[in-house]
Amino acid sequence: MSTTPGSVAVVTDSTASVPADLATARGITVVPLQVVIGATTWDEGVEGGATPDMLAEALRQWTPVSTSRPNPEVMLGVYEAVASAGASEIVSVHLSAELSGTFESAQLAAARAPVPVHTVDSRQVGVGTGFAVLAAADARDTGCGADEVVSAAVKRAEATTSLFYVDTLEYLRRGGRVGAAAALVGSALAVKPILKVEGGRVGPFEKVRTATRALARLADLAVEAAGESPVDVAVAHLASPDRAAQLADVLRERLAGALEGREVLVGEVGAVLGAHVGPGMVAVSVARRD
Repeated sequence: MSTTPGSVAVVTDSTASVPADLATARGITVVPLQVVIGATTWDEGVEGGATPDMLAEALRQWTPVSTSRPNPEVMLGVYEAVASAGASEIVSVHLSAELSGTFESAQLAAARAPVPVHTVDSRQVGVGTGFAVLAAADARDTGCGADEVVSAAVKRAEATTSLFYVDTLEYLRRGGRVGAAAALVGSALAVKPILKVEGGRVGPFEKVRTATRALARLADLAVEAAGESPVDVAVAHLASPDRAAQLADVLRERLAGALEGREVLVGEVGAVLGAHVGPGMVAVSVARRD
């Protein structure tokens, strides 16, 4: 990691889905979460770590899969390294505390860090958190102080709508992210659920009958979320590149004006998020730029 002495450093976790090359280019430090496949623990987002393909295959084979947060000692080690590289303050932006203990680990480590650490609960997940992280880096790069960097991250997260489609709620049920009743109803009625991140939690938003209809509805909802504002848009998936590409093509056309020449980002979620949504998941995050 490289940090300009006296500067504000930006830290996040691997679920934010910031590509490694972009994180390096923007001076963002990424702390990996872990995924446990069978009896083996893998770091996410590092060379030789867990991959989406590995995770998807394990889920298909019903291999036991679980995830874990970085412990406070790991977070503290990251903060110490960033401080040693010259940072005078740190802004640490993470996925929703309602969905993971990562933010709590950051808070516990912050209390012992050698420089002030400002922890931010994005109340988002995946690329929704990633947009907040990039907003923080933008603010830092324009010379803002830590408080303004925090404000930029929070405002961007609040201006982001994250929706996703899953083939089944079973994986979310196993991880405790949705209730057993909701998962049972979805299975019994053979509906395809569209979910939304609201208040930092994942909850059922709409039910449709087919995957094709779900993709069409995701596009409609993304356009509604954009409104009249310029936006950044990202589509994510797990083991479903064709669906993701189809949705991205529709959004490029329907949101051409709001995108103002920016690309619709398309990528596969990491193993940690993938463990909770399962193969076939397609998500869209719309972040207003106003």
